[in-house]
Amino acid sequence: MNRAADACLSSSIAANRQSFFYPRAKSLLAKANVRLDGSAPWDMRIHRSGVLKRAFLRGNLGLGEAYMDGDWDAEQLDEFFCRLLAARVEDDVNPIGLTLNRVVAGLLNRQTLRRAWQVGEVHYDLGNDFYAAMLDPRMTYTCGYWKDAANLADAQEAKLELVCKKLQLEPGMRVLDIGCGWGSFMRYATERYKVECVGVTISAEQANYARERYPDAKLDFRLQDYRTVNERFDRIVSIGMFEHVGHKNYRTYMQVAHRCLYDGGLFLLHTIGRNHRHGISDPWIDKYIFPNGELPSLGHISDAIEGLFIAEDVHNFGADYDRTLMAWHENFETAWPRFADRLGQRFYRMWRYYLLSCAGAFRARDLQLWQWVLSKEGVPGGYSRVS
Repeated sequence: MNRAADACLSSSIAANRQSFFYPRAKSLLAKANVRLDGSAPWDMRIHRSGVLKRAFLRGNLGLGEAYMDGDWDAEQLDEFFCRLLAARVEDDVNPIGLTLNRVVAGLLNRQTLRRAWQVGEVHYDLGNDFYAAMLDPRMTYTCGYWKDAANLADAQEAKLELVCKKLQLEPGMRVLDIGCGWGSFMRYATERYKVECVGVTISAEQANYARERYPDAKLDFRLQDYRTVNERFDRIVSIGMFEHVGHKNYRTYMQVAHRCLYDGGLFLLHTIGRNHRHGISDPWIDKYIFPNGELPSLGHISDAIEGLFIAEDVHNFGADYDRTLMAWHENFETAWPRFADRLGQRFYRMWRYYLLSCAGAFRARDLQLWQWVLSKEGVPGGYSRVS
């Protein structure tokens, strides 16, 4: 059996080396100190022919689908992507399909009221038991704050505490959580700071879970799009939801936050961001993980808040998302035997590709994590940063 497998692998390697794309791929990967069929844990090992063609013609969509099909592997997939992104290898691969994606993304509003619910159905409604196995005990599906933390649970609690302090919460305040997830922030804020919270989400599974876990009169979980909220609050928070808004709706989003925030209030926006204004959504992530997702740039957010909010503080701790994703991956691998029959091997490889490629992107500083603190008219005397 081993001899047959070795013979098949040798045949695949030989076929790939005869491919039109092999010399180009070898040269590009060498820029990142990555080898084809090398022995380092971040090297790319190809099991079937056609992988390189798929990657060059379809970019990360082709590369990711080939990985899901089991056509190639890298022992340390996170480091494979870190090296490629740090060396900017993607700049030298420009599939025709990406040009079309850029045009479509620029013209269409892919996050309309009707389409906005798709990501909830596809991603967040996978199953609460699945996410409970991967995340921390509070079910916090956003970047942890690892400054003084030794484990995932501590990092997530530190992040929630950081948000509460930045918002300067006081007992009796009414807080809106846009994209409340499974309710971790709302529960923490009500327990520690004695506030009242309203949370909106487009995931039925999240809303149902939060209502059952936290049957508290001070916690109001709603299955509702942010655009339909029309109430006033002392504070607004949005942790890891802005990635689903889309550039066509950034201004609308900020206008909603502006109308819902009392004068003198504070709004904290926690979002993943990209380094370049004119980038496009990753086609593999868009198809398999976050439909209609789009990462903002600093310029996008600045444009969207102009005339509505004053930026009191911007805090970048994007490197912490690397550690968070690696902790999620460790939990996922440990729990996988419980879900293997239900979700299947292709899902396993898809989810592994998602977690580890994103970890590599944050490690390479290709992606960022920002927390913006915004006020409507400026904090008298200035805002004091909490860290």
